[in-house]
Amino acid sequence: MSLRVERPGLLTSIQDLGRYGYQKYGVIVSGAMDSISLRIANLLVGNQEKEAVLEMTLVGASFIAEQDLLIAVTGGDMLVAIDEKTLPLWRPVFVKKGSQLRFQSSLTGCRTYLAVAGGFAVDEVMESKSTYLRGEIGGYKGRRLQTGDIINCGIFVSTPILEQLRNSLSDSFSATKWHVNPETFINLKEKVIRVIKGGEFELFTKESQEHFFNGEFQITPNSDRMGFRLQGAPLQMEEPVELISEPVTNGTIQVPKDGNPIVLLADRQTTGGYPKFAQVVTVDLPLLAQKKPGEKIRFKEISLEEAEQLYLRQEKQLEKLKAGLQLKALKPASSAIKL
Repeated sequence: MSLRVERPGLLTSIQDLGRYGYQKYGVIVSGAMDSISLRIANLLVGNQEKEAVLEMTLVGASFIAEQDLLIAVTGGDMLVAIDEKTLPLWRPVFVKKGSQLRFQSSLTGCRTYLAVAGGFAVDEVMESKSTYLRGEIGGYKGRRLQTGDIINCGIFVSTPILEQLRNSLSDSFSATKWHVNPETFINLKEKVIRVIKGGEFELFTKESQEHFFNGEFQITPNSDRMGFRLQGAPLQMEEPVELISEPVTNGTIQVPKDGNPIVLLADRQTTGGYPKFAQVVTVDLPLLAQKKPGEKIRFKEISLEEAEQLYLRQEKQLEKLKAGLQLKALKPASSAIKL
């Protein structure tokens, strides 16, 4: 069972939730930029949440399904068609063997995720299937997808949803009438990113601190999976300070000498020596990852306790989703899954 790549898109790679446990050796974590969309896509097709999916950026790829597939598409609102018919997002879809899946440009959001039941049958490198593009490890031959690549899919067990969709097939694909409401987890139109203060926040001038929370920052074109470079009024320290390199994480906001912040993301380095101005809270990392170059964002300070409560609330919503999907497998309905 496999997918054949007809057109690779702008940047399409295999990603899971990341390569953890090896940062002490200098190994990059990588993984999906938008982990929530990945987790939901996997749940919709009956996979484990951490299973590898395809991550497409801005302009999608085109594939031929060389076997019947159960798929789900989540994340950015990318136009998707199967044999010229629009494919609905955020739900399970049964795709007939020989069908063409064409992903076009993102209308809203930046990254779109394609999960297949059974996942993708690629070797794990240090316990992860994620592609680290600069290091050329993981995923499909350690690189982005190219025309002619054939990606093998894993074996999956038939489920009630799969059989219902197979039995209702009248064309190239059939989809459930119900879907997950994405705004429960990520509002792609939201511009405010919540943060907590970083370790070196107090070393910056009061004017810089105020501007960070009152001004706007634009995501520059030289942003990538390693980090988003932001353009705005430069952030200045009270006086130069030499810092020792320390561990950094997903969402760490560093300020280099030019004063323009860099938000570290999935392919971030393991340590950094620039001052850490703030930290994006976990629940807003998927939202940030869906922003396109040229878009403007704002930052809002919250407390660590608030960030923890937001995270716990999101995890409870995911648990509700799992329970709802189990019910749908037993008794399909026409409404969206509401949380």
